[in-house]
Amino acid sequence: MQTVRKLPAAAPVSHFADYARRTADILTGFDWTDVAALADDLFDCATTGRQVFLCGNGGSGGNANHLANDFLYAWSKTSGMGIRVSSLAANPAVLTCLANDEGYENVFSLQLAVQARPGDLLIAFSGSGNSPNIVKAIQEARRIGMRSYAVLGFSGGKCKALADVPIHFETEDMQIAEDMQTVIGHMIVQYLASRRSELRL
Repeated sequence: MQTVRKLPAAAPVSHFADYARRTADILTGFDWTDVAALADDLFDCATTGRQVFLCGNGGSGGNANHLANDFLYAWSKTSGMGIRVSSLAANPAVLTCLANDEGYENVFSLQLAVQARPGDLLIAFSGSGNSPNIVKAIQEARRIGMRSYAVLGFSGGKCKALADVPIHFETEDMQIAEDMQTVIGHMIVQYLASRRSELRL
């Protein structure tokens, strides 16, 4: 019978403290200019009815689903006041159909080709910035005439050059890269909430 090796009591505490320090280091001193541009663009979407689409894979896909909820309702808490938003990662029937028939690299771009219009907004989440389906989504957004933002980690990958506005957090840690997606999403939710009074139904 195998026994589980017990870590010294201080080991997890040390790990968590290091994680917190590394996360704080990334946030401290970050240039928030492009996040502010995204926040203002999302407020304009709430005002004009432009559609917003989010996409991502794995944990980034979960973040896309989460923040679609927040942008739809959580910041306004008011019937009829919110952003027209959809997560391209949310419908398993659509994802598996497109992946099976057209290839996984097309699961987001083909949804945009049907649903998106010029002037709409794409927010792409990717740790590496190199996922083929994220790359193709940004390319499709450009073809349609959408504005694209990409929230990226690591080197930023191909998406850093492709997106209209790349928001790049320099980290080699996938978990922290995904944390940054929700951090800026929640920052923007609170910013939008602070401007509720400017909207008229």
